[in-house]
Amino acid sequence: MKIGIDCHNLEEYRTGVGRYLANLLKYWSEHKDTEFILYFKEQIPKDDFLKSSNFIKKILKNPFNIKSSALFYNFSLPIAAKKDKIDVLFLPFYLRPIFCFVPTITAIHDISFKVHPEWLNVIRRIINQVFSGLAIKKSLAILVCSHYTKQEILKYYKKAKANEIFVVHLASDEKFKELSHINPQIKEKYGIKDKFIFYVGAIFNRRSVHQSIEVFDSIAEKFSNYQFLIGGPNYTNPFIDIDRMIKEVNRSLKKEAIIHVDYVDEEDLVELYNSADLFVWPSSYEGFGLPPLEAMACGTPVLTTRMTSLNEILDIYPMAVDSPDDIEEMRNKMMLFLTNEELRNKAVGAGIKRAKDFSWEKTAKETLEIIKNETNKK
Repeated sequence: MKIGIDCHNLEEYRTGVGRYLANLLKYWSEHKDTEFILYFKEQIPKDDFLKSSNFIKKILKNPFNIKSSALFYNFSLPIAAKKDKIDVLFLPFYLRPIFCFVPTITAIHDISFKVHPEWLNVIRRIINQVFSGLAIKKSLAILVCSHYTKQEILKYYKKAKANEIFVVHLASDEKFKELSHINPQIKEKYGIKDKFIFYVGAIFNRRSVHQSIEVFDSIAEKFSNYQFLIGGPNYTNPFIDIDRMIKEVNRSLKKEAIIHVDYVDEEDLVELYNSADLFVWPSSYEGFGLPPLEAMACGTPVLTTRMTSLNEILDIYPMAVDSPDDIEEMRNKMMLFLTNEELRNKAVGAGIKRAKDFSWEKTAKETLEIIKNETNKK
């Protein structure tokens, strides 16, 4: 079987979708009986797993070398897929081209754009609603990473068919684990002087980073040896000026208590998770939620919610936030995690145990089986 894959998300800073695809390809590189054609937009990354003999890598040039993601997605990609006579085109990023001349299977990680359109700007909202709707309607199969997202699609898309939507949970990478030694320079690199609370991921309104800043501000005097490291670009809509909030808190506390960087280097993540005293992710909406699982795998206590898909991750976890909008509740539970050793130990044990229930090997195997089985049915 010849499978084409849109791989442009591997070229950028790897947030959720890029890391999802990278982990699938690591395991698919061992399937020498399957030919994969990997389509890139501007450059081919230098990951070792991409050197596998069953990966044919192509950079697709837009007409007249015009730099346009829309042109790449709706012209160059479908034209190349047809020319290469692939059996199926796997689209890991929500969207399907307007015209596609080969069968497609699409991964849709959540439908926040449909459920909460107010969280996106108008252009992003239209793109997601049109092209994801097209994917749900036209794809041979839809891959989702939680039972919650499957039910959301069936609720909001009346023509969606339950037997064409497949739940395949994600996992934390094997590198996310407890470390016996942590390079002391990792804290220095990010300006951390002692203990710290950690958040990493794109900043959306639903992830309550602004509430987390308020909560930290309210406990900062009592926990004066703590800082709060926030890693991720600000994509809030309506816009929340996170950096202005941080400056005001730091000015009030007369020190750099909160640090915000747009990106955390991938190679630093494991040590940062291990170094942090608490990982906060009080999200009200997720299709899955990889960072909390990664932190749990590293033995770091996690303060998150059981809302939407996150309950599928937490399982037996001892504590979660009921309402991210309740600042007092968040404050009390954050303080509990920082001061109650028995609770911390219970959370660490439960998190490590739960993280072991997920594996990328299983995810990659199930995903490839679905792609092959659904393609062979056509």
